[in-house]
Amino acid sequence: MRNFWSLAVLGFAIAGVNISLIPDVWVFQSQPAAGAVVSRQTEGGGADAATQLTGESENPEATKQQTVSSFPSLFWDFNNLPEISYSQLLEVLARRADSNNTERETAAQPEDIARFEKVVQYAKQQNLPDRSIGEIVQAIADNFLGKPYAEGLLDKSGAEKLIVTLNKFDCVLFVETVLAIARGVAVQDYDYQNFVNRIEEQRYLNGKMNGYCSRLHYFSEWINDNQKRQTVENITAQLGGVPMNKQLNFMSQHRSSYPQMVKDEATYQCIVGVEADLAKTAVNYIPTNQIKSIYSQLKPGDIVAVATDVKGLDVTHTGFVYRNADGNLGLIHASPAGEVTVAYDLQRYISRVESAIGIVVARAKTPN
Repeated sequence: MRNFWSLAVLGFAIAGVNISLIPDVWVFQSQPAAGAVVSRQTEGGGADAATQLTGESENPEATKQQTVSSFPSLFWDFNNLPEISYSQLLEVLARRADSNNTERETAAQPEDIARFEKVVQYAKQQNLPDRSIGEIVQAIADNFLGKPYAEGLLDKSGAEKLIVTLNKFDCVLFVETVLAIARGVAVQDYDYQNFVNRIEEQRYLNGKMNGYCSRLHYFSEWINDNQKRQTVENITAQLGGVPMNKQLNFMSQHRSSYPQMVKDEATYQCIVGVEADLAKTAVNYIPTNQIKSIYSQLKPGDIVAVATDVKGLDVTHTGFVYRNADGNLGLIHASPAGEVTVAYDLQRYISRVESAIGIVVARAKTPN
């Protein structure tokens, strides 16, 4: 369990002090103000956000390297206080939100709904439900080729909100969106609200949005949590992966780059607890020079995350295995270079990403 919250903080939460963990509204992309550690954090940190640190040398227009600074660690003294678990605190905060009848607003841009309906019609016309889940994923991903890349979409508003968009993506948002649609298609569920529910299930701890810290910021955490719910299976070890052997603490070590943590000590302590929990789980990866040797074991639609040697970080980017017309395996992804595109050869692409050391692979599971 993530034992890092003091009873003092719990008391503040119960008493009604706003520690910015419970969202006041539930909003889709209609909010004008809205990136993992993988591009769903604000300007610094994470997969795509770390691409700002690492770069992608395959494209000369890739995001340039940036630096992030650390922030003094603690405002409060937690040393001598009793502890409760992370999950216990989230439950208390959730009950508090319910007791206050917190309004949850759900709104969606008409163009997103129209885009969703267009993809659904395509799925029906192509009889996609008759295909494997991986083939469905690739076919759905194809529908978004050329859509623009946009970073930080989930972090442009203060409170955590459920952002859904089908017209622009960061790398994790692209993976989540395609996977959520594909899972619906696999069971012939074409309801837009159910698609939105799947986004929430994939993005947040235990499938429920409960503030900034409940978002699965580290992609290793994203894989672990979705594997618990049988959404995906981490197959990296089966493919011959080797241990990464590093402490994941990029977010806490670059606190000043995350406004949610700068402004809220409780949120910072929550992220520290997430990182402590991640330390209990081994993270494996396939070294770059061995990727081509596992092509025969990969399937179209497999989720690929780019493992990195950036200190404190697990991955810097993510996308899907893509089977080209000639059978060669590439990567379809929302590229920081500008849009959703296909890199023709997976190993060659990874070898050109600065600071990349290999890949982590997860496979979508067929929904019940």
